[in-house]
Amino acid sequence: MASAPRPPRKRVGRPPILRILFLALMLVFVLAPLYWVFVTSIKPSDDYLANPPVWFPAEPTMVHYTAALYAYHGLQGLINSVIISVSATILSCLVGTLMAYSLARFNTGGQHLSFWVLSQRFLPPIAIILPLFLNYRLVGLQDTHFGLILAYTVFTLPVSVWMMFAYFRSMPRSLEEAALVDGCTRWTAFWRVAVPLAAPGIVAAAVFTFIACWTEFFFALVLTSRNAFTLPTVFRAFLSFQGAQYGEASALAIVSLVPSIVLGVLVQKHLVRGLTLGALRG
Repeated sequence: MASAPRPPRKRVGRPPILRILFLALMLVFVLAPLYWVFVTSIKPSDDYLANPPVWFPAEPTMVHYTAALYAYHGLQGLINSVIISVSATILSCLVGTLMAYSLARFNTGGQHLSFWVLSQRFLPPIAIILPLFLNYRLVGLQDTHFGLILAYTVFTLPVSVWMMFAYFRSMPRSLEEAALVDGCTRWTAFWRVAVPLAAPGIVAAAVFTFIACWTEFFFALVLTSRNAFTLPTVFRAFLSFQGAQYGEASALAIVSLVPSIVLGVLVQKHLVRGLTLGALRG
């Protein structure tokens, strides 16, 4: 009686050592500068240029955070950045959602208009900053929150529209047509059907818009002075003829990273889904 054939043995693959080493090197490459900035922010001033370098201070101090936030007006810059970035993100996403839906569903302007919207992002800010500055000073928008919000909205709108346009275009029209058959108006179908389905794409666009506004330096440097200055412009105060204030600059850098990290952690699931689905379907 013939014996039953033995099932084929599964090969035990070797551990992906090269992949693990590569990921470890990339992790060190990313985290090492952040660690050094954090350590510098809690070092006493005498340990900045110590030889050998101080990898972690024996007596950590928070004096640099206090100086950066209060003596150098970093707290005011932080508040201004939150107000301006959040407002510009909301405004950009509201306008961008309507524009993207119009381009995707009604073919407004055709492909030429959608490409023209994206091409506006390629325009360097330095090419428009002088006329923008002169017009802002003429109408009284210089050094105001609304003036910077308006500039940031126009600056980030093309990418926001393009990201949501690809997402709306990938959605089946049958869902909205079914809502119209059930008695919904075009606006109701858009608000209750299209927007919830496009929420991951809108979240992805909102995150990119917020980070772009949060880290923007050039517009804030030229268009603001004492009232509406943002957090990135505070860093220029740490470099003077007396030398660089490494501790204060590092402390403010850590503070400026916190909102982006928290936002990324909170919306990570929606962000990844919005980017992958929008890219694959678009």
